[in-house]
Amino acid sequence: MKQLTVSDGSSSPAERMRWSLVLVQFLAVLALGIRPSSGAGSLTRCPCPSLNLCQPLPADHQYQVEAVVFDNGGSAWMYYDWSKVTTIVTTQPVNPSLLCQAHEHSVRLVLKEKIRQTHLKNKKDQDIWIRDMAYFVSTQFMDGIYLELSHLVTNFKALPKLLMAIKEIFHHKLPGSQVSISVPWSPDCPDGKCYDYTSMAQSCDFLYVKAYDMQLEMWDECFAKANAPYDQTFSGLSHYIQLGVNPKKLILGLPWYGNDFPCQHFYEPGRCKLSKYVFNGAPCSSQIAKRIAYKDIMQLIPRSFTGRYWDDNYKSPYFVYMDKDVYHEVWYDDPQSLSLKSSIVKKLKLGGIGVQFGNNLNYSANPTAAMQTEDMWNALCPTRLKWRT
Repeated sequence: MKQLTVSDGSSSPAERMRWSLVLVQFLAVLALGIRPSSGAGSLTRCPCPSLNLCQPLPADHQYQVEAVVFDNGGSAWMYYDWSKVTTIVTTQPVNPSLLCQAHEHSVRLVLKEKIRQTHLKNKKDQDIWIRDMAYFVSTQFMDGIYLELSHLVTNFKALPKLLMAIKEIFHHKLPGSQVSISVPWSPDCPDGKCYDYTSMAQSCDFLYVKAYDMQLEMWDECFAKANAPYDQTFSGLSHYIQLGVNPKKLILGLPWYGNDFPCQHFYEPGRCKLSKYVFNGAPCSSQIAKRIAYKDIMQLIPRSFTGRYWDDNYKSPYFVYMDKDVYHEVWYDDPQSLSLKSSIVKKLKLGGIGVQFGNNLNYSANPTAAMQTEDMWNALCPTRLKWRT
């Protein structure tokens, strides 16, 4: 490794200043104790107008209730209601302007990554992967990592140990960083895979409970159904707590999208029979439906011949429209259904709430769209309490 030195007195003051800055930057990387990697990228300069905005949020910067918003690209983040957000989850490449905006509002920016089978089998590969992730997050001035499992992962018993290793590295090298992982809406093996959720919760900061896509496996009648029924949402979270998971470690994840089901036979609103679609052995699945963002749903409702219907059993809205002689039934969540589910956070004393995706709302200047968008943000906090302590 070449030794970095400040040039001699024959150089100009500007040259000496430049080398001084290089030396400080180099020593900062050594202080982190994270090795660089060809796949992780190099240390970047602060992209924000103030260097303070490139400081990760400190460890003592905590919230009474977490509000996690997933961002999937674009520029919609400029119009988010930042008063209700505590964490933004994003993917690579990381938008520098999003980082600056998040830190300006004391909001953590967290990287989304996927755990693969190889990360659970080979200890050497695992260590390299963890340090590469920590290095990348540090060079992007971010505040942690959100993990999802690849569908090919089968080494369930090794998962808590991996999570603990990730948390120890991140918390040691990046104080104040956040480590979380997504889990199904219920701990009762809804996808046929069972994990030690209690140990997983102890090994990271949060379990993000994906309380949506609950109809992936339909074992009874093949009819269109709600994406995130209230009773199933409540029971799934309750089962996690009954297993011994600390409720403060649970984040309730909700959808800002719906499912557009094509009907094989349409009998009446709420009775949309689906074609068979085998999934995990079940004869029918919501995968036959098209996922549709809330902003598009709002433009589609005026085309429906039913208007908005409400189902008391699922506590969810839906409507029916026709396209090329085919009936479609759309089940979705709106401010009424989301407010009911967000109240579960207080009832079960959960760690927080989250939504996928912040981009799914209409941030145009249209007055009707603006009101619809404001109502959706307000549904995250129906009692209008402040999120922060």
